[in-house]
Amino acid sequence: MKKKYLIIAGIVASFATGYFLNTDFVQKPNANTETTKTEKQNNMKLGAFSISLSVKDLKRSKVFYEKLGFNAFAGSMEQNYLIMKNDNALIGLFQGMFEGNILTFNPGWDENASNIENFDDIREIQKQLKTSGLKLTSEADEKTKGTASLMLTDPDGNVILLDQHR
Repeated sequence: MKKKYLIIAGIVASFATGYFLNTDFVQKPNANTETTKTEKQNNMKLGAFSISLSVKDLKRSKVFYEKLGFNAFAGSMEQNYLIMKNDNALIGLFQGMFEGNILTFNPGWDENASNIENFDDIREIQKQLKTSGLKLTSEADEKTKGTASLMLTDPDGNVILLDQHR
């Protein structure tokens, strides 16, 4: 009988804690407060995302990813690269072009390589990244417009490429 009361007390305590955390007793962010630097960075429009894989055998990799439901979307066997697509997921397969894998973002494009109207120019993204203290391994020329790219490396050594095509 005592065990039953302890279980009921535990359930009541759990619900009470949940209620407390979801009421006005807990200070919630004010919508009128100034956006923090981190929130601004999180709002960067990086564009289409894909992963670029360095593959040993393009033909073999193509067959493998086709079995996962991907279809060739761009590139060619003769050019030693294919962009494979499954719904809005994109994987680039590159043979002999670079070492390691690269996380790729394309400002100004959606996952169909179609232009999007509202996007952050790579130079603006670059300014935000530098302001936040990130070290870039290559930079876009801030004096130019249109096509440009930049690269950086995350703390685990993963290369990130931002590649704007327009």
